[in-house]
Amino acid sequence: MLNNIFSTSKKVDNTTGKCLGKKQPVTAINKNHAKIHAFTLIELMVGVAVLGIITAIAMPSLNQLLVSMRVDNEISQIQRLVLSARNSAVSMGFNVTICPLDVNNNCTNNWGNALSVFIDLDNDNIYEPADDEALLKVKSALTTNDTLTYAGFSRITFAPTGTLATVLNSTFLYCPQGSGNLGRSVVVSASGRAIQSSDVDNDGIDEDRNGVDIACP
Repeated sequence: MLNNIFSTSKKVDNTTGKCLGKKQPVTAINKNHAKIHAFTLIELMVGVAVLGIITAIAMPSLNQLLVSMRVDNEISQIQRLVLSARNSAVSMGFNVTICPLDVNNNCTNNWGNALSVFIDLDNDNIYEPADDEALLKVKSALTTNDTLTYAGFSRITFAPTGTLATVLNSTFLYCPQGSGNLGRSVVVSASGRAIQSSDVDNDGIDEDRNGVDIACP
């Protein structure tokens, strides 16, 4: 550090005409520059290692959360589709069918495909637009390797009364690939109600209406 530098402030004495000077300090000049602190290679390596450990711990939980959100979304869509079909049957006064259609518009058991809701005037499990059967709604096919089944049946048909016209209670079962413990279901009762499964005992696994854990194959 440099020594303080003094400057002279000159003033004139009006009586003597002499210059009066008073030394005043000027702020000292510091030539030292601020030191820049950088991470060493070892510090960076330790930081990367810690980040890797945190990621490894958090990743499984994140994957489970994403799968659970996907399952919840599909289950909600299925329930809304069933309710829509039932309401249409009641309001329009015709049998309304839900099923996955093949290329010939026949109902199949491939419930993971697109699900169609249509008026089935002759109740033959075939969508026939040429016979004035209207297509009311379509749910898109599954985009993952998850599975969706409907208790071995190829269709759901609602009568104009809002009740099932084909079978008694049956169940949609949705099973996410590799996470069978996150499977969920929608029960369609004979009265036409659609009821989602829920985790009643908070053990992380949904139960059906009888309190039995949802079991994915």
